[in-house]
Amino acid sequence: MTSVPPPFDPELAAGLELIREFIAPGMTMEDIDEIRRGPMITQSAELDLTMGGAFDIEDREVPGPVGEPAISLLICRPTATATAELRPIVYTIHGGGMVLGTNRVGVTAALDWAKEVDAVVVSVEYRLAPEHPHPAPIEDVYAGLLWTAEHAKEIGGDPERIVISGGSAGGGLCAALALLTRDRGGPRPLGQMLLCPMLDDRNDTPSAHQMTGVGIWDRTANETGWTALLGDRRGGPDVSPYAAAARAEDLTGLPPAFLDVGSAETFRDETVTYASRLWQAGGIAELHVWPGGFHGFDGFAPQAAVSQAAVAARLVWLRRLLET
Repeated sequence: MTSVPPPFDPELAAGLELIREFIAPGMTMEDIDEIRRGPMITQSAELDLTMGGAFDIEDREVPGPVGEPAISLLICRPTATATAELRPIVYTIHGGGMVLGTNRVGVTAALDWAKEVDAVVVSVEYRLAPEHPHPAPIEDVYAGLLWTAEHAKEIGGDPERIVISGGSAGGGLCAALALLTRDRGGPRPLGQMLLCPMLDDRNDTPSAHQMTGVGIWDRTANETGWTALLGDRRGGPDVSPYAAAARAEDLTGLPPAFLDVGSAETFRDETVTYASRLWQAGGIAELHVWPGGFHGFDGFAPQAAVSQAAVAARLVWLRRLLET
């Protein structure tokens, strides 16, 4: 096996050079506070999430897990007249390696989908590691889903048409949420969108090794994120599938999945393996591996042709799912 990674797409490589000032491979535990205070996170608080008046935005505090603090949901409702009595809901989970981010990070992608399919968006805030290790993040995400399902009609949404989604750590939590709500008999999502998902704490796939010191989220950063979440349990025999979905032994009975990932990123092989395991379990999954894509490429270089193809594929899948 070669340790030489696949080349970046030329357009994406140019975009990667532009963002190196803000984010670089090799994040350690000591870097977390500085990144939290940096522009990658703070600028998301300044975004116009109304999308030019297309959405009403509300921050609502709702009950958290039993015995734990309340959580905040960012609820985005279309201002246009509804095309159906109740709209579908996109319940989205932000990324950030389990250690970074807020419920405003990355939510514009979900809002773009919502404009196209006339959906309500709910973005959940969850407690971050290392201050709040597993199971705090997934329990917060589950509590947010329970509230969303129980109060769907109150926010104009259809409790039977909730699609869960997330990118990076959010994608990993999304996969874990699908497992957890299945096992607890909770709300059944209509589908799950796992975008460059962070699934496997073992951090030992060929792609994880290939991307050491390369791209954005490399093997060192991945080890930092998983260690923050799991401590010395990371990589060991007793990791819960609700922390790292790749650890699940049973992938039956899950909602249809959309998975995508770049060929030149740490999570490539664990994403491909997870999709294969979903098929082997008799499930429905659509997998896209975008050539030359680095971690989160479409968000950092949205004008690149491969980024636009990735964004279009997600929307096509979402439309098809909602029409079934």
